[in-house]
Amino acid sequence: MKDKAVRPMRILIILFFVALKAGALHAQHTALRVGVVGLTHTHVHWILGREDRGDIKIVGIVEPNRALAERYSKQHGYSMDIVFNTMEEMITATKPEAVTAFGTIYEHLKVVEIAAPKGIHVMVEKPLAVSVEHARKMATLAKLYNIQLLTNYETTWYPSNHKAYELIQNNTIGTLRKAVIHDGHRGPKRIGINSEFLDWLTDPVQNGGGALTDFGCYGANLITWLQQGKRPISVVAVTQQLQPQNNPKVDDEATIILTYDSSTASIQASWNWPIGRKDMELYGMTGALYSDNRNTLRIRMAEGYDGFKEEKLELRERESPRNDPFALFNAVIRKQIMLAPYDPSSLENNLLVVEILEAARKSATSGKAIKLGK
Repeated sequence: MKDKAVRPMRILIILFFVALKAGALHAQHTALRVGVVGLTHTHVHWILGREDRGDIKIVGIVEPNRALAERYSKQHGYSMDIVFNTMEEMITATKPEAVTAFGTIYEHLKVVEIAAPKGIHVMVEKPLAVSVEHARKMATLAKLYNIQLLTNYETTWYPSNHKAYELIQNNTIGTLRKAVIHDGHRGPKRIGINSEFLDWLTDPVQNGGGALTDFGCYGANLITWLQQGKRPISVVAVTQQLQPQNNPKVDDEATIILTYDSSTASIQASWNWPIGRKDMELYGMTGALYSDNRNTLRIRMAEGYDGFKEEKLELRERESPRNDPFALFNAVIRKQIMLAPYDPSSLENNLLVVEILEAARKSATSGKAIKLGK
């Protein structure tokens, strides 16, 4: 009799866990409800123009500039009914699970301050924040409310960079001794970005600086990843303003030197390159890697004094969800992927990036090396 009484309870418990598992599976296969906060960063076309893969759904957009919102509505086909003036209005009306920030870098803190207490995950465009103060506040909120806080860089999705990372970790070219990372273009005004983006990209408060911030962050992000989170011993930077007529308020040329215990990194961030570039050179004790562009990597192994043997790789795009920021964002939130320590998108990597950039600004102003503590 006792067994007969217990059996219905066991059945109820089994049904409960089956329902729980089914609910988790449903959540994993349901499109992530995403709100887009800001349209003034032109990287927003990355998400607005993205093909529908069924993994995310844009449920709301925050943009008080109605003319800009309408212009992009015509370009990408979204309804103006999902455009709101404030985050609070958008969240109340659409209940997003996550938001992506495509406004000024200065506004990233406010996005997290509003989203985090509501349990809404956040992805920002690079860099994470304009200052260490902002970055630490954002990190504290993310940890307190248990949300994901990711930073997106174009170079995170380059197969060449991931192959270079793999070869460095496998000691293919010997111990890493020197990294030289180049990023930039002819300058925001000279490449013809729209006024909504130009207005804040060349503002020292809203962007946190000029080329040093805009393109220096790429190199800081990549070297932090390659160094597996090691902190530089010191940061030295020189900035210049070579286009005062185009960039009157900010630097447009920056060279940042990072010193590690057994290597150095030179980050060359510029709005003065004649040709846009995002490439890097990595030198080890026995060879060198040249990540020439998104898909091309050259491996050069030393032979004799100045000879070498070179292999050129043309790499395929990475597999989903590691080939796209929004697919990865969804996978991390759904717990399908756990980011490796100091992954380029990770919070710990990007906290150090902001610290490096802030030290670089201080060095450029003072003319002195800035020591970073342990």
